[in-house]
Amino acid sequence: MELQLVHERRRGPYAVKRLSEFAERCRRGGLAVTPQRLAIIRVLLDSGDHPRADAIYAAVRIEHPHISLATVHRTLETLCDIGEARKVTMLHDSARYDGNITPHHHVVCVKCRRIRDIEIPRLDRLIAGRSELGEFTVIGSTLEIHALCEECGAKGAKAKPGGKTRGRMQTN
Repeated sequence: MELQLVHERRRGPYAVKRLSEFAERCRRGGLAVTPQRLAIIRVLLDSGDHPRADAIYAAVRIEHPHISLATVHRTLETLCDIGEARKVTMLHDSARYDGNITPHHHVVCVKCRRIRDIEIPRLDRLIAGRSELGEFTVIGSTLEIHALCEECGAKGAKAKPGGKTRGRMQTN
């Protein structure tokens, strides 16, 4: 099965397209398009590291100094509710947010908690079209792969002489 990290070069065109359509989708959904909402979605789309609310808040405060952290939290939850963002919450960790709403999965470094988007086309095709899985109604899916990023793996290999290195995934 082929696994591919989503390359950062693809983020720019995707963000531009999503931002240009954001206002219209909000209006269709009955949601006001405020400067704060636009700033929050812009930060989220520009970020490749699945930021926490406090990091989004810090970035948005540069442009909107009077915005509160509570407003950022509420806006992020609203964006998730209307399908404009996804929440990526690792076990025992605070919520992280993803502006990429296309079908994809995540690989997470178990040491530094870095998250990268990953595509697994064969898995997506396997799940596509399924409405039921036993007694469950399928409403969506995402896979989280726990791994060591290259930097953390290199630190571990230096600390343990003769340690095994892990294979790399292909980036596109």
